[in-house]
Amino acid sequence: MKRSLVSLAILAIAATAFAQRVEDVNGRHVQIYPDKDHVQGWAKGGGGGAQNLSYHGGPVIHTAKVVAIFWGAEWSGSGAATASHITGFFQNFGTTGEYKVITQYGDGGGNVNGVSIDTTSFFDSTAPPTNVSDSVVQGEVARYIDAHQGGVGDPSTIYEVFLPSTSYASLGSSTSCSGPNLQFCAYHSDFIHNGVDVKYSSMPYPGCGGCQWPGFSVAQNFDHFSCHETREAVTDPDGNAWFDRRGFEADDKCAWSPAPFTDAGFGYQYEWSNSARGCVQRAP
Repeated sequence: MKRSLVSLAILAIAATAFAQRVEDVNGRHVQIYPDKDHVQGWAKGGGGGAQNLSYHGGPVIHTAKVVAIFWGAEWSGSGAATASHITGFFQNFGTTGEYKVITQYGDGGGNVNGVSIDTTSFFDSTAPPTNVSDSVVQGEVARYIDAHQGGVGDPSTIYEVFLPSTSYASLGSSTSCSGPNLQFCAYHSDFIHNGVDVKYSSMPYPGCGGCQWPGFSVAQNFDHFSCHETREAVTDPDGNAWFDRRGFEADDKCAWSPAPFTDAGFGYQYEWSNSARGCVQRAP
């Protein structure tokens, strides 16, 4: 997604906030995956330009872990098969060629590792609000950390909050599917909790055409966005690692075009490869 350092106040005033990099008063970054109608022109055939990513000195996550938080009773009922599919996606993802593309990116401590992603699935049967703001998502992640990790988050873990079909995500006046102002399909960011830099993503239900790919199931649409958000959280977790001179991260440069695809039943998007100087499906 187009990188943005975004204040919620700025997000509230215009969708054009997604097309620029804006610092808020806390310096916190929010990186948004726009819906198909708000891609701001970078998702073009051929990878949105041939410029490679540059390293800006920040950390990457070398060996990523995922906590998939399924929020709402739906995930234990009608959505149980989708939740199981998503868990399977994460358990498979780290060893795939689709993930190993990003092992070319690193920091002073070495490159990203292409290994199995340690995955925990947690089901919170409480009902999220209809409008799940960013602060609410952070609160859900913090509750998990406090209840299950002694209040101390793991800086190598991405806490991914999956919302049911009865909720939508919001950033200021901009929303995901089912909200009044569709602008994005998912996003990732970070916040400080008890002194730890916690990485997280908001994964709203892809219940509208702007966040669906033709022929993909609900589960595969979730895979698509999980692929994007997870790889970006690994290669640019704090907004100061890998992106190009226009501010696009590796997944931004290949978002929506070339066409998302399936592999072994899971949904993926193309990834930018510096070594190939273009968008590729997977590492050779």
